[in-house]
Amino acid sequence: MSPDRPNVLGPVVDGQTRCVHYRTELDVIAVKFACCGEFYPCHLCHAQTADHLATQWPLDSRGEPAVLCGVCGHLLAITEYLGTDSCPDCAASFNPGCKLHSELYFQG
Repeated sequence: MSPDRPNVLGPVVDGQTRCVHYRTELDVIAVKFACCGEFYPCHLCHAQTADHLATQWPLDSRGEPAVLCGVCGHLLAITEYLGTDSCPDCAASFNPGCKLHSELYFQG
């Protein structure tokens, strides 16, 4: 892991942030949780390993760099992530299914 790359917690299965719950080729993001400031690959990883309930990022935090591209380590602001299907830095494709449960992470 790069010294500049945030640590990703939970049952991570590879160096690109795939976890035991989501591990397809496109499952390459981790989300910084508003409640603790820690990165997890998914809401299930947080529920399984954190000692507290998850909270959503409020609408006024959309500029927060809270999504990590597991391929290159680029941090995306919430708005940037919600507006794209791939990393703006390395062009890695993100799983479009993740946005189906974005309300677990972000208000809105």
